[in-house]
Amino acid sequence: MENHRITGGGGIQLHLVETGNSTERPVLFLHGFSQCWFAWNRQLSSDLADDHRLVAMDIRGHGLSDKPRDGYTDSRLWADDVNAAIKSLRLDHPILCGWSYGPLLILDYIRHYGEDGIGGIIFVGGVTKLGSDAAMSVLGPNFLSLVPGFFATGVEESVSSLKSLLHLCFAQELAAEDLYLMLGYNVSVPPYVRQALFSRSFDNDDLLPRIRKPVLIAHGADDAVVKLTAVDQHKAGLAHAQIQIMANAGHACFWDDSPAFNQRLRAFSASL
Repeated sequence: MENHRITGGGGIQLHLVETGNSTERPVLFLHGFSQCWFAWNRQLSSDLADDHRLVAMDIRGHGLSDKPRDGYTDSRLWADDVNAAIKSLRLDHPILCGWSYGPLLILDYIRHYGEDGIGGIIFVGGVTKLGSDAAMSVLGPNFLSLVPGFFATGVEESVSSLKSLLHLCFAQELAAEDLYLMLGYNVSVPPYVRQALFSRSFDNDDLLPRIRKPVLIAHGADDAVVKLTAVDQHKAGLAHAQIQIMANAGHACFWDDSPAFNQRLRAFSASL
């Protein structure tokens, strides 16, 4: 895999990982809250690399990207980060694939840059708004109970909450080596970043009916973080969206059943 350092919104440095066939359709993966590029390892290391250019970003504040103290509530900066990845790496009409928090960044990008530069959109266990009763209504109660711990500065409380988050994300039991690797990069995200991500208050649903590019909405049937009702809400605004509800898969459905997810991604890509 190849590592990239690019300049994102506000001049911060962003880290991305790339693999696959540079002449084929690019896919830009955007991970969720407190995660990093490794979340997509079962896509990056799969046969999707034979016929796709696969790029995974560490979003600002995460992984090996810069972790500034501020800038997390500015929609334009998030949009600039995504645009920087597309322009700096010369991604030709990529599929933007966002997990959980990731679709918020996709919609930030569309709000400021439009959709002409992309080929398609995939929401995976995604949310489209934050900071309102409507936004909270699609989040699972077990997830909401963990939120105060995400902001804790005490190591023990922080680690405990993040470990519980990981257990919520996967319907299948994680191997110990994966669990502790994931816990490590979750803990590496500073509490001020986690708090800033949740301090955003906005609603991107106004954009959904204006999107004309193909959309795939993938969601685990056993998602304990984002309820299935979110799919119905997104479908109401995206009448043309394709829907894939994945049985025996949780919030990280692309990990729990990576063969099925990868097959669906390939079919979606081929239809563009």
